[in-house]
Amino acid sequence: MIHKSSIISEDAKISDSAEIGPYVLIGPNVKIGNNVIIHSHVNISGDTIIGDGCKIFPFASIGNAPQDLKYSGEKTNLVIGKNNTIREYVTINPGTEGGGGSTIIGSNCLFMISSHIAHDCKIGNNVVIANNVPIGGHGVIEDDVIIGGNAAVHQFTRVGKMAMIGGMTGVTTDVIPYGLSLGNRNYLDGINLIGLRRKNIPNKDILELSSAYKEIFKTSNLNENLNKLNGEFKENNLVNDIIEFINKDKKRPICTPFAK
Repeated sequence: MIHKSSIISEDAKISDSAEIGPYVLIGPNVKIGNNVIIHSHVNISGDTIIGDGCKIFPFASIGNAPQDLKYSGEKTNLVIGKNNTIREYVTINPGTEGGGGSTIIGSNCLFMISSHIAHDCKIGNNVVIANNVPIGGHGVIEDDVIIGGNAAVHQFTRVGKMAMIGGMTGVTTDVIPYGLSLGNRNYLDGINLIGLRRKNIPNKDILELSSAYKEIFKTSNLNENLNKLNGEFKENNLVNDIIEFINKDKKRPICTPFAK
């Protein structure tokens, strides 16, 4: 169902089961999946795919040109997965040529009011981004991350899976998987124990992770600490996730407890 006041390009591909409210503008290269609900006054443009079951609320701007001075109109895209909720005034930009050309968002995410996903970001599944949170260009937010209201994530920053970022935190350094990060400029404040328990991770694995965390961040020399890490810890998949994250190629330094 498409409201008669909306302006939909003839070249857009809209599922018959989609619902489009009044005063919506949809451009020619947009694809809208099954059972998508688009409320009034939404603008969707660019080479954009909206997956099945997404809900987009009034005044969201999806797929419009990146806020990057290097962008000069080249063909790039935005891919949004299934069952995402995109609330009022959310902005999501496509990629740029210099960043690989794509912004990619997973499934089952919640983007609260006025959050912003910049060009070339990679957002995982089951992510919650609260009100007024901007994710800078080329940011990587892995699965099951929660970012509190009015936080801000610097460009090229990575946030590992199941990490939690406190409200009003300026995230300028990479946050390890399962980490809890807070502060005016973020520091590491331990492991996201609540998130791990909500995911029904066995207590034995959580205790091993907590012990490994103390060894990994025993001093500010992370490479030396990792080299000394007890081999038994490396049998724990949670610990291996952190080791792999720290050793991966990165643009930003790793967030540590020593940044307080």
